[in-house]
Amino acid sequence: MIIIMLGAPGTGKGTVGKLLSEEFDIPHISSGEIFRSYINKQSKLAKEIGEYVSKGLLVPDDLSIKLLEKRLCEDDVENGAILDGFPRTNYQADILEKMLKKQEKSIKIAIELSLPDEEIIDRIVKRRTCSNKDCREIYNLEFKIPKKEGVCDKCGAELIIREDDNEKTVKQRLKTYHETSEHLIDFYKNKDILYTVRINSKSDDVSKEVAKEIEEYIKRK
Repeated sequence: MIIIMLGAPGTGKGTVGKLLSEEFDIPHISSGEIFRSYINKQSKLAKEIGEYVSKGLLVPDDLSIKLLEKRLCEDDVENGAILDGFPRTNYQADILEKMLKKQEKSIKIAIELSLPDEEIIDRIVKRRTCSNKDCREIYNLEFKIPKKEGVCDKCGAELIIREDDNEKTVKQRLKTYHETSEHLIDFYKNKDILYTVRINSKSDDVSKEVAKEIEEYIKRK
């Protein structure tokens, strides 16, 4: 089963995706996490990816596709995956369908998480992320505050502000999203597999509620 997570940056795709991953026992694959894992390496490719991410720009199609295709060939994806951050363009969506067809897989559902831009900006600038790459738990200084300031509740690692979690970069990311990724909504709507959820920006519990709603919807399909 392949599930696509759609929506602008900061709408909670990662949090909801991880909850669905636990429920359906399939990996949550975040293109952003894939990109950041390369950025931490000392290489020409890492520098190239880092330049795009730090400016809030899309990583080029050919590079995104290459990295995702490599990930989709790993053993843990045999029974499906939750894709978060890919595809981001209609071209990527077409390529993804061809990739999946070769593996005799298909997309079960495309989930759109919807939230106004001004609330997204507020959410992201208050976001803090666990620095432990095996944890990556996300906090918010307004509605998901860590028990100890600057420390992850789950693993005790330091909480950091991601390089792209600033207002200038967020506005650029939203501009890019509206210019490109929004077309994906119509792409999947026309295939009759789109499910839209309008979310509340001021509660962490809403992620669990959204995940539960989606779980129930998928099981009914």
